Amino acid sequence: MEISLIGILAAAGGGFFGAAIGALQAFIFTGFMVLAGVVALIADPKSSVLGDIAFGPAFGPHIAFAGGVAAAAYAARKARIDMVGKDIVTPLAKWASPDVLAIGAIFGVGGYFVQKLIAIIPWFGSHTDSVAVTVVISALVVRLVFGKKGLFAKNGSGSSGWAAYSPTDEGRWIEGQERFVPNTVLGIFVGLLAAFVSLSLLQALPQLAGNAQVFIFGISAVSLTFLAMGLPVPVTHHITLPAGLAAVTFLPIVGDPAIAMIIGMVAGVLGAWAAEFFSRLWLAHGDTHIDPPAAAIWPVSTLVLALGSVFAATS
Repeated sequence: MEISLIGILAAAGGGFFGAAIGALQAFIFTGFMVLAGVVALIADPKSSVLGDIAFGPAFGPHIAFAGGVAAAAYAARKARIDMVGKDIVTPLAKWASPDVLAIGAIFGVGGYFVQKLIAIIPWFGSHTDSVAVTVVISALVVRLVFGKKGLFAKNGSGSSGWAAYSPTDEGRWIEGQERFVPNTVLGIFVGLLAAFVSLSLLQALPQLAGNAQVFIFGISAVSLTFLAMGLPVPVTHHITLPAGLAAVTFLPIVGDPAIAMIIGMVAGVLGAWAAEFFSRLWLAHGDTHIDPPAAAIWPVSTLVLALGSVFAATS
């Protein structure tokens, strides 16, 4: 399980940092560290930068991003800070409230323990994205503890069924990704790009086996810098990570890079659809942030890894 005092202390710092600079900015730093971690692996296959820093207690999304999400919700619930509870952009250090930032540290430590526990669950722990699962679990706890609208807030239109969760001007995630056809097209072509980049890295640099798919994920995370600046760039890490993972998982099974790319594309589309589904179910009309990309990444990754193990065993 590899829990250490150093890791716990680092997670407290990581969660505090995420709250101080804002959850979105913390995740952007995750992206930069992922890119640095991949470069470090190229230079030294034994490098621990990717696992210990990018996805570890310093910048791991389950710690830094989740800490920022929790602190924002707490600040809004206390009504001492003029902000919306699902605001993941505003740096909370702005208000110089130690208790708000301490919530980030607490949830950072919580994320550290939860991810470690998920990773050791028989079969599931090795066939899912434990970081993404932890981000979702942390956000659900935040909603239950600090939110006021419950897990499944509706749009207030009076509609029944799924229409009650449709995006409105008062509540939505990413407007350009709401409609089925544009979102599907995004999944197709971003998925193809992610699959190609991941396969190319794996074939050129065998030392990246098991990690080739995270490079394009890092690119997606870094691209959110522009979103934080107010530019309407798409959110794509829930597409690029499953697509890259599917491509590198199925390449040895199908033996043809083109077929592996198509499988990656399908995973990318599933990621795109799943994120929009969860954005409507949990985020759009709620009062705290439950992350649609993380909610999409873990089930699609689990499906990819499960199918990959089945086909590998029967091929």
